[in-house]
Amino acid sequence: MGCEEVVVKIQQLPEGEGLALPSYHTSGSSGMDLCAAIPDTLILEAGQTVLVPAGFRIEVPPGYEAQVRPRSGLALKHSLTLLNSPGTIDSDYRGPVQIILHNAGKQPFTIRRGDRIAQLVIAPVCRATLRLVDSLEQTERGPGGFGHTGV
Repeated sequence: MGCEEVVVKIQQLPEGEGLALPSYHTSGSSGMDLCAAIPDTLILEAGQTVLVPAGFRIEVPPGYEAQVRPRSGLALKHSLTLLNSPGTIDSDYRGPVQIILHNAGKQPFTIRRGDRIAQLVIAPVCRATLRLVDSLEQTERGPGGFGHTGV
């Protein structure tokens, strides 16, 4: 089972020359690895947030989005995450892909040119039509949220 093949056009930018294009690391990967298209080395201090270029632009087809997500190994081992996770790249965006990387840890983390720092997932998007009503259907849960069922 799977979905139809989705073609996403990609343009490598000068800062991405010589770097691997986004790719699936294994046959079962949902996300394509994204590399840091930085000139050399960047030290991300504890608590610091930086915008890291990925070295390319993409053309996501209508009806889809590209989601930029953290890499789980970097999150677990080094407390690196993305502040707007998942970051959304809309189908009409044509600017460079950049990653809002945050060091939530207590130690500095060194990023080198070409390091895999995030992943890109292509996903379908459903557009909703909002309908203004006077009331909503009641449910067993009701308005409970933010831990209402316990920790």
